[in-house]
Amino acid sequence: MNDSPEPGMTTGAVARLLGVSPVTLRSWDRRYGIGPADRRTGGHRRWRRADLAVLREMCRLTAAGLPPAESARAARERYGDADGGDVGPGGNGAHGVHGVVDGPGVGGGPAPARNGPPGAAGTDGVVLPRPPAPPRARPNANGGPTAEEARRECRGLARAAVRLDSPALDDLLEAVLARHGPVVAWERVMVPVLHAVGRTWETSGDRYVEVEHLLSWHVSTALRRVTPLPAPRPGVAAPPGPVLLACVPDEQHCLALEALAAGLGGAGVPYRMLGAAVPVEALGAAVRRTGPAAVVLWSQSRSTANVPLARDLAATGWGVRGARNAPAVLTAGPGWAGPRPAGVLRPLSLREALSALAGPHGPAQAHAPAGAPGHAPARGPAGTPGPDGGPGQAGTRGLSPAPGPA
Repeated sequence: MNDSPEPGMTTGAVARLLGVSPVTLRSWDRRYGIGPADRRTGGHRRWRRADLAVLREMCRLTAAGLPPAESARAARERYGDADGGDVGPGGNGAHGVHGVVDGPGVGGGPAPARNGPPGAAGTDGVVLPRPPAPPRARPNANGGPTAEEARRECRGLARAAVRLDSPALDDLLEAVLARHGPVVAWERVMVPVLHAVGRTWETSGDRYVEVEHLLSWHVSTALRRVTPLPAPRPGVAAPPGPVLLACVPDEQHCLALEALAAGLGGAGVPYRMLGAAVPVEALGAAVRRTGPAAVVLWSQSRSTANVPLARDLAATGWGVRGARNAPAVLTAGPGWAGPRPAGVLRPLSLREALSALAGPHGPAQAHAPAGAPGHAPARGPAGTPGPDGGPGQAGTRGLSPAPGPA
């Protein structure tokens, strides 16, 4: 029987294991008593299994958006008497760490807001904006989070992203989507965090590129996991055709289209996602082959917006002579700022796009032959043509945040 004490881990090793900076670990120890019990001569500290259990719970709770002081109190109450044991990459303390913690901005008090309007103190330099309020006409009518709840969810998601904690990102995004659905989750949580990370990348000398890439990938993955409503039962009228979703040629950003796809699936509207940078010829072929009720073209920048393409797609028809159909065309994204082609709708938000496509009078619900009496371009949610104004602030009026280098 080996009665020798467990070797424990140094603070630096724990920091590398959990993705928590040594400064934050020392700050938590000093402020909240979350530290190693083994303090050897010369100031050396050794973290044992019991210490790691408390720290893991602290990480999990801060990732959920709880303040550090509250997280520390709950972690000590739950694991203060945890049994000891080996820790390290092969020990029990290395597993199940799904939470994240911040740098000095959390462990050592609020970090000063930088490069942005007043908002939540960020995570290791990421400054979170204040969550957008629900629509004024119907505050919280959609069951969305309160401002404080949204702030907490944004904070947890940002912390997980900064720590590059993939398991935590998966768990948090799955929970947000389950609580609020894809539309509210996108508008109130995902977009504010994506916007904050993208803005930080732009103003910090190319820092946080890896954070933006990881966060975008996990948001995309979570949106694709949203289960669409089942197809219509036999004998029930099916929609006239799917909605075709595509980025214009040379446009690589399609995250907002994935949010729209999740919203369409939740509304029971069939869609076909073609993704990024779809060539002109491929778009035309897809329209002729699928006979879509509508085509949504995404452009992130003015340099990729292709007005002739939108005009040509609106005139593309299919079917037998005398009863040919043409899709409604929607241009989405900040790249389409400026006058739009006649007969083309430009929604300025995810809700506008869903209302135009899946509403009772949307093209995915009724499809008249091109040129037939009563045939009209897609309309906005109030039955009026889509506005001509600019896309507004990303995440409030626009479908997508201003992305980073992804």
